[in-house]
Amino acid sequence: MKHQMSKDTIPVRKGESINKTVLEEFLRQSIKGLPGDPLEILQFSAGHSNLTYQLRIGDWEAVLRRPPLGPVAPKAHDMEREFRVISEIHPFFQEAPRPLLFSDNTEIIGSPFFIMERKHGVVLDTSFPNGIEPTVEMCRHISQTMVDKLAELHSIDYQKTGLVEMSNPNGFMERQVHGWITRYERAQTDNVEEAALLRKWLIEHIPSSGEPSIIHYDYKLNNCMFTEDLQDMVGVFDWEMSTVGDPLADLGAAMSYWIQEDDPKLLKNGLGKPSVTITKGFYTRQEFIEAYGRKTGRDVSKMNFYLTFAYFKLAVICQQIYYRYKKGQTNDQRFSQLNDFVKVLLTHSVQVAGESN
Repeated sequence: MKHQMSKDTIPVRKGESINKTVLEEFLRQSIKGLPGDPLEILQFSAGHSNLTYQLRIGDWEAVLRRPPLGPVAPKAHDMEREFRVISEIHPFFQEAPRPLLFSDNTEIIGSPFFIMERKHGVVLDTSFPNGIEPTVEMCRHISQTMVDKLAELHSIDYQKTGLVEMSNPNGFMERQVHGWITRYERAQTDNVEEAALLRKWLIEHIPSSGEPSIIHYDYKLNNCMFTEDLQDMVGVFDWEMSTVGDPLADLGAAMSYWIQEDDPKLLKNGLGKPSVTITKGFYTRQEFIEAYGRKTGRDVSKMNFYLTFAYFKLAVICQQIYYRYKKGQTNDQRFSQLNDFVKVLLTHSVQVAGESN
């Protein structure tokens, strides 16, 4: 009997299929006790970057993650590193999926990949699930849960994990600022005046970082999964950017994704429909930052720098994707207007920098 597709999966997109026979043979060799049913593969529809698939054999299910097709930026989409990261974090932070196996044998699906547990729940993005009428209390609760889980991640003693060997928190922000400027220059397609202004401003305003922590660095509502009643968080996904570094950089990155009702229209709609965070009751960025400060005791008075940098970083990520589209390395039409959104983000980043004292 064929399983029903769940709400977050679609049939595998054209050009992104996996050789089912080869993969199934590998799974049966690597994982003991799999049911006798045939392998079924569906694809998760969300995400602009790595490709993620649902695997199912009878009542066994898992998630496979692989890099995007075509050439990718240096050091990006490192599957082995992401597998190691969740392997180290999962024992301390159950919301990180349990890792199952990693393979660098490119003859199986054409690239390195890893397999992890399949979590079930609700991922909020641009709308609430059918049948859920959001209330102010619900939206405030979701906001505070997002704050609490980020604070919990930042409270883990990273010295007790293997991330000590995988990261270097000293000079983190200097490397970040210079590194993302270089990435922008490498992927540049249009001449945008704001980019030069930001380059100078960011280099001149790098703050001295406080105590480092494990950071997710792509922490946003649609990378988190909640229980059906939206009361608890059950999953946090997409750990490829995770490292040990300045926790305020993580908070800044989270806030660059956090859209609020009074944001400029172009910022709200840059990637399509705005996030549910514009719904009445969700924290503003300022409320989120203050709640995080209360929860952790960290000084959040310099968040303007981190937010400016986060918008710049988000612009660079979009620019890298647009560069791949422009060079014909991907034909995904979703990316054809991304250069316009890059300009919006760079302009907004300059405005946020101007709000700093």
